[in-house]
Amino acid sequence: MSTLSQELDRYLAVRRGLGFELRTDERILRRFIEYAESKRVEYVNPEIFMGWHESFGVANQQTWAHRLGIVRIFAQWLHGIDPRHEVPSRDLIPTRQRRNRPYIYTPDEIRAIVETAATLPSINGIRSLTYPALFGLIAVTGLRISEALSLNSGDVDIETGVLTLRKGKLGKARLIPVSRCTTLQLATYAKERDRLLERSSQPFFVADHGERVSDCGARYNFAVICQSLGLREQQRFHKHGRGPRIHDLRHTFAVRTMLNWYRSGMDPAREMIKLTTYLGHANPEHTYWYIEAVPELLALASARAEHSLALEGYS
Repeated sequence: MSTLSQELDRYLAVRRGLGFELRTDERILRRFIEYAESKRVEYVNPEIFMGWHESFGVANQQTWAHRLGIVRIFAQWLHGIDPRHEVPSRDLIPTRQRRNRPYIYTPDEIRAIVETAATLPSINGIRSLTYPALFGLIAVTGLRISEALSLNSGDVDIETGVLTLRKGKLGKARLIPVSRCTTLQLATYAKERDRLLERSSQPFFVADHGERVSDCGARYNFAVICQSLGLREQQRFHKHGRGPRIHDLRHTFAVRTMLNWYRSGMDPAREMIKLTTYLGHANPEHTYWYIEAVPELLALASARAEHSLALEGYS
């Protein structure tokens, strides 16, 4: 039977094979495993984590929540090998800062969102024209909602199929190539938009009176659609409720792109920088996060890394 230290070595090798640096993770996990083995523990569980917490020394709540998150990912790995390992609950160290697990839409759900957006009531037909185009564009490009709403008509080059984002996150601009199908949809939207407004529009996505769609307006209409589709519970008094978000369309785009790499035999390590650039992530680790956040993707990534290690003769 492998010791916890041996499993940690293997775990670190696999994850580094996926592109993670893990210098901080390794330091924390080695100290955790050192404590566990000093107690002659063979299987990770919540009790051994709390024992380590009590013996480690003084640190603030947020620091311990971060350490718990690192141990939890390792424990999930161990549990997949042997279910006698237990994954400590996040609630062991309460914290306000927690990155939500993304909701990954199915193709049918995305199709239903776009089709339902086309039925939204509108005084002149613009709302039912704008929102299918807006939500559809986010779904096929992974744009942030703020980026999509910031587009002006001059930023959408129909001839070349390139979007110019002048106000990306952290103020960074970037170019977004889109497919021919997407370009045709955007061209159709722009032509019909200007016909209904009876003038050309500077903002690309507009509301009923020709003003730029607001962030609040986009989120409200998305919530209405999700409620009508059963993705969120029905709410009174125009409340949005809780459930899948517009931003999850971006997450879905990223995850589907990565899943396609693994399924088609492409090299994710070579492709990742392209996706990082396309999404406008400041750090590649923000893109690698999807591997840990989506179980199906983690399984494919781990299998690929394990295979690579086997070919290299790692044991």
